[in-house]
Amino acid sequence: MNRYLIKNAKIVNEGVIFEGDVLVENELIVEVSENISLKSSDCMIIDAEGNYLLPGVIDDQVHFREPGLTHKGDIESESRAAVAGGITSYIEQPNTVPNAVTQEILEEKYKIAAEKSFANYSFMMGATNDNLEEVLKTNPKNVAGIKIFLGSSTGNMLVDNEAVLEKIFSCTSMLIAVHCEDETTVKNNLEKYKEEYGEDVPVTAHHLIRSEEACYISSSKAVALAKKTGARLHVFHLSTAKEMELFTNKIPIEDKKITAEVCVHHLWFTNEDYATKGNLIKWNPAVKTANDRKVLWEALNDGRIDVIATDHAPHTLDEKKQKYLQAPSGGPLVQHALVAMFEAHHQGKISVEKIVEKMCHNPAKIFKIEKRGFIKEGYYADLVIINSGLPWSVKKENILSKCGWSPFEGFTFKSRITHTFVNGKLVYSGFKVKDIRAGQRMLFDR
Repeated sequence: MNRYLIKNAKIVNEGVIFEGDVLVENELIVEVSENISLKSSDCMIIDAEGNYLLPGVIDDQVHFREPGLTHKGDIESESRAAVAGGITSYIEQPNTVPNAVTQEILEEKYKIAAEKSFANYSFMMGATNDNLEEVLKTNPKNVAGIKIFLGSSTGNMLVDNEAVLEKIFSCTSMLIAVHCEDETTVKNNLEKYKEEYGEDVPVTAHHLIRSEEACYISSSKAVALAKKTGARLHVFHLSTAKEMELFTNKIPIEDKKITAEVCVHHLWFTNEDYATKGNLIKWNPAVKTANDRKVLWEALNDGRIDVIATDHAPHTLDEKKQKYLQAPSGGPLVQHALVAMFEAHHQGKISVEKIVEKMCHNPAKIFKIEKRGFIKEGYYADLVIINSGLPWSVKKENILSKCGWSPFEGFTFKSRITHTFVNGKLVYSGFKVKDIRAGQRMLFDR
């Protein structure tokens, strides 16, 4: 029997922190109590005194690059980095090669993950201008949702046919997740900067090319379409203050038909960081201004934004070192997302309870994930122990993503993850990932 007793932890669950013990047997949490007495001969005991015990983080937006782009990352390498970062479940996006736009291609990705993934997984079905029939075959019980790119991004799957969009929104009861940037606005802005700079447009113009206006035009259209059709909409990686007016905190999350996500990089960096970080912080949507970041934090804390995710999207350093116009957008984040949010906690920006709400509970609620995202008896034992006073520095040699770099390189975090459990298996301890591919396909209560 696989049995662990975690003692004396500061358990964080459903808005409360309390000291107690958690007993794990096989895949499940079987007891949560103030004091559980078992002999060490009956189980492995982990004394977590002074440390937080959290539900495993559920990252609702990653790009793990398999199949077709595995020189940048793959399911094995990136899920290994994820569990080292306290992420025990992830939802991967369809812009791999080939794009996951048929049921057959989608299921191929699940087969790869079943063999290789250290963390639990789900893969989104991709929508295009001409695959509505395939989209409607998607099984809501074992696929997280439908992904639509309303602005072209890395691995272009742009859906720009208004009639098709309305049909998708009208015809599926599944969650529709959207990338919102208005293509025409972005193209016009880019031409303007090319006229001024030729092929040497500086990265400092990125947030002006992929502008506030481009984001707002697209996200406001998506929200209007969801309201018109009654679709279940989830808006990925919001980046502007202006977009916050589109979302509400007046409805409990369980009743929201329109939900919102922010990513770690939009909460951490601003356009002023382009001067030193360059293409390493080139993302779509772009990192914007200090005021945008400030308002994103306010919306996150007051409930207009529901989820914190990563949009983890590795590229090689050589790809990133190209000129701005050639360098792809995206970067690795899964290994450092949770400790980055704990850093924000140390800075007084967010409570530990709120981190757990936005990174663990709410993704489980929004996607209706079965038996994950909480520390509850009968739930899967996806758990993370974090020491909030154990500093460590991000260096080349401790970066686990295949791309081998991080926008946090050289930064010293105050908090460090000490243990990660996936389905009751201790996959990370002693600051090393064990060779245990414990991930399972997530199921959905729909």
